[in-house]
Amino acid sequence: MKNNQTAANRGEHEKKLTVAELMVLGLVAEMPRHGYQLEQVIKERGMREWTQIGFSSIYFVLGKLEKAGLVVAKKPDGAKAKKTYSVTGAGRRALVAQSLQALREHRPTYSSVLAGMAHWPVLDREAGVAALRERGEAIASELERLENIQFEQQPLPDFVAALFDHSLSLLRAEADWVKRTADHLEIRPEQGPEPK
Repeated sequence: MKNNQTAANRGEHEKKLTVAELMVLGLVAEMPRHGYQLEQVIKERGMREWTQIGFSSIYFVLGKLEKAGLVVAKKPDGAKAKKTYSVTGAGRRALVAQSLQALREHRPTYSSVLAGMAHWPVLDREAGVAALRERGEAIASELERLENIQFEQQPLPDFVAALFDHSLSLLRAEADWVKRTADHLEIRPEQGPEPK
């Protein structure tokens, strides 16, 4: 192996890919695609349920992946032809390595409810409990929406069913926590800072 080979050519992608980069790289690895095709697949598979990527971001991400040597672009002949992106060998190796790493590691997620709870002492109890109950209603609506999407897309490949199961399990756990917390805080004697 030559010493002057790039890290990407050796299959060593030093920079950790974002979730959006990993998602786009995976879709290009399935088959060569242009940006609009990627947008269609993202919509069809409901991938925005678990990652944030806008249509305009797709081209930005493709550019980053191309610059890193993980995809290559080919523009067919013709004025209106679109650039089609294909995964490179280095891209496929990075996809496998970073997908395994994503499955393996736990990363904390930061929910806005934690910031709200941290400032509970400054809130009126009734308003705080009402806000938690509203959150519970929003979670129930989201659960119903995702369950309907899951039902409409049956039969699902096992890995897609697992994605839905993960999202639904997290929502059910949060719904349970919100109900228990709101019930507890509603009946608990007021506790606040000592008066000065």
